[in-house]
Amino acid sequence: MAKAPLGTLRRGLLSGAMEAFLISVGVVALAEMGDKTQLLALVLAARFRKPWPIVLGILVATLANHTLAGAAGAWVTTVLGPQMLRWVLGGSFLVMAVWILIPDKLDDLEQKQTPRMGIFGTTVIAFFLAEMADKTQIATAMLAARYSAWWWVVAGTTVGMMLADAPVVWLGERLVRRVPIRAVHLVSAAIFAALGVAALAGWG
Repeated sequence: MAKAPLGTLRRGLLSGAMEAFLISVGVVALAEMGDKTQLLALVLAARFRKPWPIVLGILVATLANHTLAGAAGAWVTTVLGPQMLRWVLGGSFLVMAVWILIPDKLDDLEQKQTPRMGIFGTTVIAFFLAEMADKTQIATAMLAARYSAWWWVVAGTTVGMMLADAPVVWLGERLVRRVPIRAVHLVSAAIFAALGVAALAGWG
């Protein structure tokens, strides 16, 4: 008799984890298109022309950055009550829906590179710093606060970043020019808006 409830609980946890992972992959992969960190990946690829250390550097920097963001998002849930958390998350997702429509610029990120550290080290430092307070980092913290399995969120957002950035390192500007960035951002904004409305309405 005890096995059925336990099996149901396990299926529920697995379903929640997969939802957190898949949503995180989707929204971050879409949000990263045209983002300043994707532009930085393009600059690094054009400068060094050695894709593997750049891709590995992006992976390490993203894992470190998004783990911090995920842990921060999970911590927020221990500070705010359920009702306050619902309003904060709902408002934050709606703000993100608007923010995602504002184009990013690379600014002077390429000048912060330090070739003496090698290609891998340069990529890790430059990408980690560029990702601080970026859309995708904040989205990771918000998703981690939304889903209890925050480590699945971090895994998902990391996969999403790699899906958006790794092809750029190999294919370069040809890929960026062929992707309808505006349409991608509209879809991403719609997803964030839907998450915001869902949070405010108390769905899920």
